[in-house]
Amino acid sequence: MNDLDDLYREIILDHYKNPRNQGILEGPAVHAEEGFNPLCGDEVKIYVKIEGDIVTDIKITGQGCSISRSSASLMSQAIKGCSIEEVKALVSRFKRMIAVEEVQGEPEPVDLREFGELAALQGVVKFPVRIKCATLPWNTLMLALDGAQAG
Repeated sequence: MNDLDDLYREIILDHYKNPRNQGILEGPAVHAEEGFNPLCGDEVKIYVKIEGDIVTDIKITGQGCSISRSSASLMSQAIKGCSIEEVKALVSRFKRMIAVEEVQGEPEPVDLREFGELAALQGVVKFPVRIKCATLPWNTLMLALDGAQAG
């Protein structure tokens, strides 16, 4: 175990024990409630406030394992203030980081420095069954954003 692994473990535990942006958004917000992983019982509901093209607030409710909850918390911090296109690009880069999204042609190397604290979740690639836990909030976020653009 090295110092970086210890730091990443601390980040994940901190976000699990003290999740950021918990609750329900009142007023006009898009939301998705379909986030459920039947394999481990993780559930997530995401509420997003969008003004113009910018995510101005996000709240999350649900229950789940440490990976799922910390991923949701980290994601919520990462997307506030981002445009919808920036959020979609981050979702794509995040999925590539944890080896979910296939890239056509030559795989692009992932620079973990660009992810900040989100890089703590890169370790789930060692545990394929946990990848679904890490991506559940991100997939649920995309459902909410797709609903916002369709509406």
